[in-house]
Amino acid sequence: MNLTSPKVSTMFFDQIITVTDHNVTWEKIQNCLYNLYGEATYNSWLSSLKFVSSRNGEVLLSVSTRFIKEWITVHYMKKILSLWQSEDKSIRSIDIQVIEERNSNFNVILKNREESNHNLGSPLDPRFTFDNFVVGKPNELAFTAAKRVAESIDPILGSNPLFLYGGVGLGKTHLMHAIAWHIVNSPSAKRKVVYLSAEKFMYQYITALRSKDIMLFKEQFRSVDVLMVDDVQFISGKDSTQEEFFHTFNALIDQNKQLVISADRSPSDLDGVEERIKSRLGWGLVADINETTFELRLGILQAKVEQMNMYVPKDVLEFLARNIKSNIRELEGALNKVTHTSLIGRSMTVESASETLIDLLRSNHRSVTIEEIQKKVAEFFNIKVADMQSNRRLRSLARPRQIAMYFAKKFTQKSLPDIGRNFGGRDHATVIHAVKQVENFIKTDSKFADEINRLKKMFK
Repeated sequence: MNLTSPKVSTMFFDQIITVTDHNVTWEKIQNCLYNLYGEATYNSWLSSLKFVSSRNGEVLLSVSTRFIKEWITVHYMKKILSLWQSEDKSIRSIDIQVIEERNSNFNVILKNREESNHNLGSPLDPRFTFDNFVVGKPNELAFTAAKRVAESIDPILGSNPLFLYGGVGLGKTHLMHAIAWHIVNSPSAKRKVVYLSAEKFMYQYITALRSKDIMLFKEQFRSVDVLMVDDVQFISGKDSTQEEFFHTFNALIDQNKQLVISADRSPSDLDGVEERIKSRLGWGLVADINETTFELRLGILQAKVEQMNMYVPKDVLEFLARNIKSNIRELEGALNKVTHTSLIGRSMTVESASETLIDLLRSNHRSVTIEEIQKKVAEFFNIKVADMQSNRRLRSLARPRQIAMYFAKKFTQKSLPDIGRNFGGRDHATVIHAVKQVENFIKTDSKFADEINRLKKMFK
């Protein structure tokens, strides 16, 4: 009696050979993907792909999560299929199935995902709400944009991402917290919002790498409805963090989720940040928060006094608003210091405020010379200081010269004729013309206004 079937045996060995062949093919394709996309992208997305089977011209691969499947399908599937077809012309399609990992550590993490998401972000300051934000011309655009983003259920066309930038202590973080609080407390729509600093984003990323939970990290950040990253300039020069931030940014935009980013400078001025990231940060609405005016500083002080339920003489508030110009934090700190003088029995007067804040006032009134202005502006535009006094009218020289005159008028006590004499003996009319030209360009040219703001910080 014949107990074996040669036909079945042949089929069995054919299947083994076929599977082995396809495994070899898959290894070749993995090497191609690694060389094509680089180590960072491969490890982030493609290394988790596993070969399952190949039948009737269809290749079946697997990954551990639905999110990874969707990402690979959108961004890499065409290339993977073409690589397979170059190795085996009978392959017509590729499918990816989700096979969840079953190790206990992964399941524990999934069970506590809500708690993990909560721990992703930073705590919100209850003082920083829209109601407590004092609006003036320097921050009007940023405030309006922030409120629209907070009130809208879906991302607003042209405002994703919303990029807020300005100097230290001008209200960026206040607006970021205000957006988050409004969304969290909104009864109409329950959106998942995560607010954190760029530094904490980097820390979370490094922790995920060390604990080998990078896929969980990706899913957590890509599952939020609104991601808010404060002080994004912190990732400057940090290549791996920038790579992950770039992928997170793209994933959320592709899913029509809202991003709100802040920095101390405009996207184009983020030195040490990759061009592709700077480009994406400028996609939506870029709103700057300019230096405060006297009226805005006075309004902030009045609102603060009302919150504190204290009486501060009007002339003291005006004195503070006129003399503490650096930023809002120092302004509020000065107010707190002045109001505490009443605890030791001293009355709040302009004289007592001046004595109490002598060091702070000195730093806010640091004298700037015309020579220093000329040197800083010349360095900024890469020209010679001597060009400031020359009669050459090349635009590349005339514009920096006008800007230096503008700053001389703004930051020194020199008269117009004195300023003109320091610029090659020019008359006061030339100085007036230069100042007006610069003021007009600030209003009409946002890039020019950015340059002026950057230069302005050098004199403080």
